[in-house]
Amino acid sequence: MRLTIKKTAMVLAAFTIILTGIDATAQVKKGKTMKKKILFVVTSHDKKGSTGEPTGYYLSEVSHPWEVLHNAGYEIDFVSPKGGKAPVDGFNLEDAVNKKFWNNETYRYKVEHTLKPSEVKVNDYVAIHYAGGHGAMWDLADNTEIAAIASKIYEHNGAVSAVCHGPAGIVNIKLSNSKYLIEGKKVAGFTNEEEAAVKLEKVVPFLLEDKLKEHGAKYEKAGLWQEYAVTDERLVTGQNPQSAHAVGIALLKVLKSL
Repeated sequence: MRLTIKKTAMVLAAFTIILTGIDATAQVKKGKTMKKKILFVVTSHDKKGSTGEPTGYYLSEVSHPWEVLHNAGYEIDFVSPKGGKAPVDGFNLEDAVNKKFWNNETYRYKVEHTLKPSEVKVNDYVAIHYAGGHGAMWDLADNTEIAAIASKIYEHNGAVSAVCHGPAGIVNIKLSNSKYLIEGKKVAGFTNEEEAAVKLEKVVPFLLEDKLKEHGAKYEKAGLWQEYAVTDERLVTGQNPQSAHAVGIALLKVLKSL
């Protein structure tokens, strides 16, 4: 009888270990799944001020970071201030990466059916990326809902990235200590000279370079249309459309270090 009880106890112990192992494996898998999602922010604004000229998110500033991160195994979701179909600018399908993104049925559907901020499950994401395009200057800077999402992702040890006019979305983000996210950090973004070069310096609601500096960023830049991306802690920013791929690479590097 004693032997039987001993054997039964051993079997139960072994079974418990197996169940514990299964549960641990499931938790690891769940953790990995959770860590493989990134939220891309795109504008809902489709006009350049009173000019009547169309704008939106700049396609390459979505597609080039998307390619880097998608190839690394990350799933991308999209959010915009209004949700639904996001207006697109810089629609150049001669760019092979743009074409690859646009012809991907899954991601074409996602960017044409963006989430509303209220639909975002913040804890699902390890990073948030702000794509540029002039539209961002009108509706991302003052969007408190998306700013709150970005702040939570960052303060949960996630990363924030932005390119070209995308940093308009991060100029007003404040952390729980009431300081601006960009305060004291190296940051790049569309320059005053580049805005003047496209003759929109008096059309945009503010100059991005000036606003970044005003809120305490250590603003850095290269020459006109030169690729330039900078990383400071878990914040990655790029100067212009030419910097989109570099921002994707830098963001991936940050994510690998988390």
